[in-house]
Amino acid sequence: MAETTRRLFLALWPGLEQVRQLDRLAGIAEALGGGRRMRPETLHMTLAFLGEVAESRIPDLCGVMAECEAEPFALEIDQLGYWPANHILWAGCRQPPAQLGRLVAGLQDALGRVGLSPARRDFFPHVTLLRKAQPVQALPEPVPIAWPVDEWWLVESRRDAGAGAYHRLAAWPTAPVRR
Repeated sequence: MAETTRRLFLALWPGLEQVRQLDRLAGIAEALGGGRRMRPETLHMTLAFLGEVAESRIPDLCGVMAECEAEPFALEIDQLGYWPANHILWAGCRQPPAQLGRLVAGLQDALGRVGLSPARRDFFPHVTLLRKAQPVQALPEPVPIAWPVDEWWLVESRRDAGAGAYHRLAAWPTAPVRR
């Protein structure tokens, strides 16, 4: 019998105020180019997509995540963009903070220690606002959204009643890093 797996990823999850602002931005983008707007409760920034992971490996994954060090930082969501290949309209950071890059690199290293290889893509910090979006000639300059980051999450992606749903399974806090 095949072992049960879960479709997992690591992510940053915005606070309620950031969700409200991102959802407002999604509404503006939707009015410009249509598409399928992401539900507010699904807005997040993926740090590493793990894909299907055997349930038996989740305790090791959580253990290695608990060993990761990351200092608190803030994101500034200050641009909109569009990827024509997959029809995604996104919000992102013009100047990602160095702490975000260090967090992602540390997570990648930790995942390698437990034999998990996340999908290899260049990390581009963004929040998907619309799927199946149409190209927009000129995207507006958004009012910057300040997003304080004090934790990251292990998240399961699954289909609930035909719609995608994300279930946050575990979180790890940021803390000042001792050097």
